[in-house]
Amino acid sequence: MNKQFYALGIDIGSTTVKIAIIDQEHHILFSDYERHFANIRETLSHLLKKAYEKLGNLSIHPMITGSGGLTLANHLEVPFVQEVIAVSTALSDYAPQTDVAIELGGEDAKIIYFEGGNVEQRMNGICAGGTGSFIDQMASLLQTNASGLNEYAKNYQSLYDIAARCGVFAKTDIQPLINEGATKEDLSASIFQAVVNQTISGLACGKPIRGHVAFLGGPLHFLSELKATFIRTLQLDEEHIVSPDNSHLFAAIGSALNYKQDNICDLHTMVEKLSSHIQMEIEVERMEPLFASKEEFQAFEERHNSHLVATKDLTTYEGNCFLGIDAGSTTTKIALVGEDGSLLYSFYSNNNGSPLATTIASIQEIYSLLPPSAKIVRSCSTGYGEALIKSALLLDEGEVETVAHYYAAAFFNPSVDCILDIGGQDMKCIKIKDGTVDSVQLNEACSSGCGSFIETFAKSLNYTVEDFAKAALFAKHPIDLGTRCTVFMNSKVKQAQKEGAAVADISAGLAYSVIKNALFKVIKVSSAAELGRQIVVQGGTFYNDAVLRSFEKIADCEAIRPDIAGIMGAFGAALIA
Repeated sequence: MNKQFYALGIDIGSTTVKIAIIDQEHHILFSDYERHFANIRETLSHLLKKAYEKLGNLSIHPMITGSGGLTLANHLEVPFVQEVIAVSTALSDYAPQTDVAIELGGEDAKIIYFEGGNVEQRMNGICAGGTGSFIDQMASLLQTNASGLNEYAKNYQSLYDIAARCGVFAKTDIQPLINEGATKEDLSASIFQAVVNQTISGLACGKPIRGHVAFLGGPLHFLSELKATFIRTLQLDEEHIVSPDNSHLFAAIGSALNYKQDNICDLHTMVEKLSSHIQMEIEVERMEPLFASKEEFQAFEERHNSHLVATKDLTTYEGNCFLGIDAGSTTTKIALVGEDGSLLYSFYSNNNGSPLATTIASIQEIYSLLPPSAKIVRSCSTGYGEALIKSALLLDEGEVETVAHYYAAAFFNPSVDCILDIGGQDMKCIKIKDGTVDSVQLNEACSSGCGSFIETFAKSLNYTVEDFAKAALFAKHPIDLGTRCTVFMNSKVKQAQKEGAAVADISAGLAYSVIKNALFKVIKVSSAAELGRQIVVQGGTFYNDAVLRSFEKIADCEAIRPDIAGIMGAFGAALIA
């Protein structure tokens, strides 16, 4: 072995890229860790440039590992090593006393048992419940990030039971707790506890975790309280805790330790190879574009812009007004309607867990605008918080959501026979027969076809929901994401991104999949023709033109989307009043 010997380990995970450069004494000369937001090539190139600036043009023995590393390894002609082998190598070098390693990543969780030379690995299969992405999702619910959760959790008083199985169910557990005034400190600690329970029960499946336990991976490295929760739950003492300094880079360090003597190149060549365009092979199916041409889109826009509700200025209105309030699970919608059905005032806002306060703020605004010549004569509430709002504000009546939605839809199309409503976390399909509500279907267990699902995705790609939706309209090759759980869609999206799919293709693919989930998984129709011919669509999610268009394509119909699609419940309640 010559004197200047260096090995480069690259670990490409589901959400981050890690690199480590070591010398022959296994000292780490350079290491770094960055989120890749699915731009794996650029991120790796950026990290290698940093290494180049610090260490110069070293000759290195490169090695790649990680869930996203195989395709890249083939293109860069760099050998690939299995992640579990890389981690085991690093542990036997840096912490040989380890009996069990717990490793959490962005979308994966593993427990590795070392028993007298045997290595047994257990990984999360079909659910990404207790992983880094899950923690990110929960943090955004408390309007913070993962490190914010960690700060809050330091001062917790008590713990609540939260489901770590499905990200969307955990939201449903947390939302009422927020509404009941649970502190962010307690909620943050409870989220960490849920992750720990999910990892231990879901992966160990009763196999005891004892001896020296090593904690590896980004979430356990950066979130001290998450690690503390594991230690508390497993009842470990100081002597049995193994937490190496670079625990988040272990797979990268391990892959460097597995270097191949015959594979050598310099840093500069690696960076050059990455800057040339790499064409990945396609594994994810593609679908037809939403709009074949700009003209088709213009015709679509014109058709939908004709479904408008008449509006009048509240400050100059004379006569009686009717107030409708729709208190949903995550949003509050309010409509004030005149005697002729014209809309005088509308309000749509996230209730941030306190529907009553949001409603009161809006009603105070109405009274500040209301002229002496106008009078609110009747009021009606509907939705998730119908009873609460009705009794708190002494309204005249409360009405079930389905009826309120039917009144609103019939206002736009008297012969409506189906109403499809997709909201943030819920969706319903209301069938109308002879002017009455015939049947109602709701999503029960899964909310992968709802609005919050698109929002979560847009955020993870650094887009606003609006820009993300616009991008979809003229996507050339929308990806087929199928009808699956939110976090698995994540992995399908990641796979497509590795294959070079553009953001537009992903956004269009999501629009298709939201509708497919709604129709085939929730409403369970065998063919979209069962819905009816006179369809009114509503709910905030249909403001997204891409979702509306994919619905029309899949259901092969021309639906009516009122311009007030997001506040139809409130509008219906006002019409009832």
